[in-house]
Amino acid sequence: MKAIVVEDSRIAREGLIEMLGEFTEVTIVGEAEHPTPALELIREKRPDVIFLDIHMPGETGFELLEKLDYIPRIIFTTAYSEYAIKSFDYHTIDYLLKPISQERLALAIAKLNTSTDETAQGIKPALEMNNKIFIKDDDKCHLVTLESIRYFESCKNHVRIFFNQESAFVKKSLSQIEERLPRKFFFRANRQFIVNLQAISTIEEGIRDGYVITMNNGTTIDISRRQATDLKDILSF
Repeated sequence: MKAIVVEDSRIAREGLIEMLGEFTEVTIVGEAEHPTPALELIREKRPDVIFLDIHMPGETGFELLEKLDYIPRIIFTTAYSEYAIKSFDYHTIDYLLKPISQERLALAIAKLNTSTDETAQGIKPALEMNNKIFIKDDDKCHLVTLESIRYFESCKNHVRIFFNQESAFVKKSLSQIEERLPRKFFFRANRQFIVNLQAISTIEEGIRDGYVITMNNGTTIDISRRQATDLKDILSF
């Protein structure tokens, strides 16, 4: 698994990297001392897991995650216990309190391995646009074609699916859903939304070289500068 360590303390960062050297299943592909260089590093390397400090100068680890267009697995490394509950709004594998012992780190890596194995065993083939999807939302059941879904919206531990004139919640992550969607028809607009390209009505220029798209039900969604480049490539001749 490709890993990145984000930690503002050089001593803590180097110490954690040294400790991780004992785990052959983890390969460190980068390190950063601040969220700004970490963001570019994550976008470049697309790591499977991030060992992430929470309190850093200028920006928190949570704020960094809000800027990502995909959610890698996260192992938080922090001296503050009060953020443990909030941390599980993200793809959190474990929450390690400093100072981190080798034994406690080993338990976190074991959880990471288990999570990876479960994901691998649960891989399903990609869907096609004419496939029918069964959606159970509390006591209501829906059977809809994939092409009728306008977009998916991440809502913490659930994803809200918008289709026809209705919507429904499923207990999955946006990343889990993205793995099964046909890439030529569905686009990850940002951390919160995946949109059906066929359901886009208009595209307009937004701020900082991004775009604002309007879906065919009137919903507007911001596209970041980085994602705007990818969207332009997909939709251009």
